[in-house]
Amino acid sequence: MRLKINQRFSKKLLAQVKYIAEDKPEAAAKFYADVLKSLQELKQFPLKHRQSIYAEDENVRDLIFKGYTITYRINYAESCIEVFSLLKHQKS
Repeated sequence: MRLKINQRFSKKLLAQVKYIAEDKPEAAAKFYADVLKSLQELKQFPLKHRQSIYAEDENVRDLIFKGYTITYRINYAESCIEVFSLLKHQKS
């Protein structure tokens, strides 16, 4: 399977990396690299993560990564994984 990263996800990820880099540039670079590594692992194990709590579709999954939720869809018809959302848990 190939990885298809949505433009909205890319923008949110880069914004988060910039925010982290304001205080800790090295941590921001590591965070970015670790996110990309986790996304690459989806190619081999697309069903590894839980079904999304945001959708009632078993092909929509949530990858939990350091307090962030990365939501993706497994598209079997196109043989790809579509990454489309990055959310940060916020306390009420």
